[in-house]
Amino acid sequence: MALRSQWFDNKKYMWDGQEYDDKKKAGEVEREYREKGFDVQNCSEDGKILLFTRRVVTEVVVE
Repeated sequence: MALRSQWFDNKKYMWDGQEYDDKKKAGEVEREYREKGFDVQNCSEDGKILLFTRRVVTEVVVE
């Protein structure tokens, strides 16, 4: 099992819970995350590609 979180450049990223077999599929999912405003990092573990994401809160709405 992969780590649930990983630190990149002193920033905490959370694993998306999927193990990707090929770079093409991982790249497609990474692009989708980026379109939704996520910062994405990837790494390889045991021949699988893992995606780690984070999103910085830019606005807080208080009612």
